[in-house]
Amino acid sequence: MEEMTNHKNTALLVMDVQGAVISMLKETSAALLDALAGTIKAARNKKILVIYVVVGFRKGYPEVSASNKSFSVLRNSGRNLDTEEAMKVDGKIEPKPGDILITKKRVSAFTGSDLEVVLRANGIQHLVLTGIATSGVVLSTIREAADKDYKLTVLSDCCADPDAEVHHVLTTKVFPRQADVLTHTEWMDNP
Repeated sequence: MEEMTNHKNTALLVMDVQGAVISMLKETSAALLDALAGTIKAARNKKILVIYVVVGFRKGYPEVSASNKSFSVLRNSGRNLDTEEAMKVDGKIEPKPGDILITKKRVSAFTGSDLEVVLRANGIQHLVLTGIATSGVVLSTIREAADKDYKLTVLSDCCADPDAEVHHVLTTKVFPRQADVLTHTEWMDNP
């Protein structure tokens, strides 16, 4: 139980909650942002490191291979994830001084970013995962983080997916194999 109360080794990851990604959601985005706002505030109050992870590319997408099925569609669509506006975190939950902003180049928060360097430098051993999409960044990050031996918690109501059924299956059947899965209020009561 000591590990649960050691906030110095814990980080809250707020992943892909940026304009270009939020637009994939419909009615769940307001509830998600409210839950995230409360969670982020609680983490800051407990001196838990808050790390924002966004996906972004250079102009012209030189990091995107034609063989990457997901991102090559983006590259060819004309959508601009290389602009500051597309990478901007929603104002309701935007980073504050002391928070860390990480830019990644793939689905997992680790791939194409310096996240692991930041985690090691800060002695982080426990990751609390939130974000969009449950079947994207959350799934990919939990898999990689588990292989890297991080203690993991997923806040089910601080994650969202365009497919509600996929979100449900992941948070109730898949994620519990590698992480504690809680609601944000359960976590805030005992982070």
